[in-house]
Amino acid sequence: MVNAVNARRYTSSRKQGLWAHLLELFRFRDLVYNLVLRELKARYKNSFLGFFWSLLNPLAMMLVFTVVFTVFMPNNSIDKFPLFILCGLLPWQYFTAGVMSSINAVTSNANLVKKVYFPRAVLPLATVLANLIHFLLALVILFAAAFLYRVPLSPWIWMLPLVILIQTCFILGLAFILSTLNVFYRDTLMVMDVVILAWFFLTPVFYPIDILPQSYEVLGYSLNVHRLMYILNPMASLISAYRDLLYWGYRTDLDFFLRTTLTALLILAFGYWFFVRYSGRFGEEV
Repeated sequence: MVNAVNARRYTSSRKQGLWAHLLELFRFRDLVYNLVLRELKARYKNSFLGFFWSLLNPLAMMLVFTVVFTVFMPNNSIDKFPLFILCGLLPWQYFTAGVMSSINAVTSNANLVKKVYFPRAVLPLATVLANLIHFLLALVILFAAAFLYRVPLSPWIWMLPLVILIQTCFILGLAFILSTLNVFYRDTLMVMDVVILAWFFLTPVFYPIDILPQSYEVLGYSLNVHRLMYILNPMASLISAYRDLLYWGYRTDLDFFLRTTLTALLILAFGYWFFVRYSGRFGEEV
C-alpha cells in the first residue's frame, strides 16, 4: 500500500518542471543535512582518530608516492614533488570516493525508499556532500605543504572555490547516473572498479602531462595528445586547474576550464534528469 502511494506521488512529481524539483530538494534540506551527518558519523564510528583520518590518509599516500618517485626513481625531476602529488591526489581521491560511495546510495537505503516519500535525489546528494567535507578537511594538508615549501599564494586563488564547485557538479552528475544504474544492474560497482583504475592511470595525477608525447599518429592523422587529454578527460582538466592555482601559482587555462565547466553542467543536468525519470521504479527494484 505504501509503495503504491509512493509510486503515485512519484508519477505526479516526474511531471513537474526542473524548478519544482529543485524547490522540493530545498524543502528537504534538513533531511540532506541529517543524511550527511549520518554518513560522517558512520565513517568514523569506533575510530580512535576520528576525522583526523581525513588528514592522515592523503598524507600517507603522499609519502608513498614521494618515496617511490624520488627514492626508488631518483631521476624524477619534478620540483617540490610532495606538493605536486597532493595537488593531483586530493582531487582524485575526492572524485573516487564521491563516485564509488554514491553507487549504493539508493540500494543501501532500501528501507527508506520503500516506506517513506522524499525526493530520492537527496541520497546521492548527501553522499557526495559528505565526501566534499572530507575533501575540504584534507585541503589543510595541501596548504600546510605549500607553506612548508614557501610557495607564494597565487593572486588567482579566489578561483579555487569555483574549481571545487565544478568538480562537485561533475561528481554529482555521475552519482545520479551510477546510483540509478545500480538499482537495475547490481554489477555497476564491479564495472566501475575497473573503470576507475584505468581512469586513474589515464589522468596525470602522479605524473606531469609533459611526459606524454605531444602528438601521436593514428591512420595517418596527427593527434594532439595533450589537448585531447584535457578535452576527453574532465578530471585531467580539473587537476590541471588545481595545480595551476596551488602549485604553479598562476591562472588556470580559461579555455579548458570553461569547456570542463560546460561538460560538468551537462553531465549534472543529464544525470539529474536520468535519476528523476527512473526514481519512481526504485521502490519496486530495491
